[in-house]
Amino acid sequence: MNGVKILAAAMAVAALSGCAGIRDQSGYIASEELVEAIEPGVDNKESVQATLGRPTFTSQFDANQWYYVTRQTSQFAFRRPRITDGRVLAISFDAAGNVTAVNESGPELAVNITPNGDETPTLGRERSFFEELFGGIGQVGGLNLPGGGGPTQ
Repeated sequence: MNGVKILAAAMAVAALSGCAGIRDQSGYIASEELVEAIEPGVDNKESVQATLGRPTFTSQFDANQWYYVTRQTSQFAFRRPRITDGRVLAISFDAAGNVTAVNESGPELAVNITPNGDETPTLGRERSFFEELFGGIGQVGGLNLPGGGGPTQ
């Protein structure tokens, strides 16, 4: 009987270990010492890139604004991952390429975007299956044929 209890306990532990949470970190993995080493008025684009590496992305409207983005998520079993922490490091440069500001923000500025259903709305009229299937009949014809698209004789 003892052997059966030990086997049952081992199977329960093995089954529960499959439900362990999964943690993941994506994006830029920053070192606090390296981030604190960036000083406005002292560093420039080359020194920032040498210290922190290439930015995650640059601003679409201003090439003198660099962003380093990181995100930590956790997931339990088959559930969707949820964001547990996030960080955005924004570095601003002047026209000469010198650092003017180093700003850091957390997940409080993140916005959750919900997609609009399963379809992307488009402009124009909606056509049924049969209109799509038979709508082109008589539209395209051979050259010099009656009802065709070519010049008449």
